[in-house]
Amino acid sequence: MNYSDVVPGRFLDRPNRFVAHVELMGKTETVHVKNTGRCRELLVPGARVYCQHLEHPGRRTKYDLIAVEKNGRLINMDSQAPNAAAGEWLRGGGLGEVQNLRAETVHADSRFDFSFTLGGRQCFLEVKGVTLEQDGVCAFPDAPTLRGSKHLRGLADAAREGYGAYVLFVIQMENVRFLRPNDATDPDFAAALRQAAAAGVQVLARSCAVTSDSMTITGPVPVELQK
Repeated sequence: MNYSDVVPGRFLDRPNRFVAHVELMGKTETVHVKNTGRCRELLVPGARVYCQHLEHPGRRTKYDLIAVEKNGRLINMDSQAPNAAAGEWLRGGGLGEVQNLRAETVHADSRFDFSFTLGGRQCFLEVKGVTLEQDGVCAFPDAPTLRGSKHLRGLADAAREGYGAYVLFVIQMENVRFLRPNDATDPDFAAALRQAAAAGVQVLARSCAVTSDSMTITGPVPVELQK
């Protein structure tokens, strides 16, 4: 996926989860933060960030904050980017030749990010974007997510019913060692992930090539489910 009209800046502060103050071209701008997670380890004063210029009627801000540098590593933090990149990856054969690819599909009481047919089997896939990293180890989530746990339990139910079921963790950076559930932050999600895997849900993680104006899914990343 690609962005247009991206400019570099310097992060100043984040008064709430929706907006931040960023120095852009010598001027302090209020920008929209496209990620409502905590991102405390990313959005530190002085960090180099990248913002997309977007001026549309009705917008309160002229920019979206989409990426940040952390210890020399560029991390995309746009919460909409993982689904867009996953769609490109699926259409490009990331899981093989899928057919009937659809976004936002309802099954039972769950709405999954994608559905498709693979090898004649109806499948559902849920996408989770990952930005939390320390020493090359990624963890999800960075804040409790009741919705995320519900998705996993819905996937587990679908797997027991005979459907193909996948959860894809899109790691919004490159050169990481492995991914693990964040037991300390959300033990319920971690337990739901382990239970989903035991029920037959395929747990996948992929890193991404990230530039200031693009993000593309690249190689597989190991997932460690044990505590």
